[in-house]
Amino acid sequence: MNISKTEMLAKANASSKNTLMETLDIEMVDFGENFLVARMPVTPRVHQPDGVLHGGATAALAESVGSFASHIFTDTDTMFVRGLEITANHLKSVKDGFVYAKATFLHKGRTTQLLDIRVTDEANNLVSICRLSTISLPKKK
Repeated sequence: MNISKTEMLAKANASSKNTLMETLDIEMVDFGENFLVARMPVTPRVHQPDGVLHGGATAALAESVGSFASHIFTDTDTMFVRGLEITANHLKSVKDGFVYAKATFLHKGRTTQLLDIRVTDEANNLVSICRLSTISLPKKK
């Protein structure tokens, strides 16, 4: 990659304007050769009626960070990325603070990608384990 970490994160976060990621305050905060990390505040906006983090918001965080990871490592001049399937196993409730989602590639193929996404709270307790499969398809000319 010929772009700095700071520039890449700024570009990713700027592309979230007027999207679900902006609505949920999802922010990309770190990345490396084989991973991307995002965070989301846990506030009443993402709670279930009983005051804990909604599993759907967790899944949206996981899909967002996983899709962005696939996007970052794809030639987006010629290809576009779409999610194929997401699964989420929720293990712990969270009432406030931030949750962090770290997407790591299990498979990084030319056409399909499989990512493991671990969602943790601020104390690094495991909140959810997610898997996302994405596909890279050629852009029409």
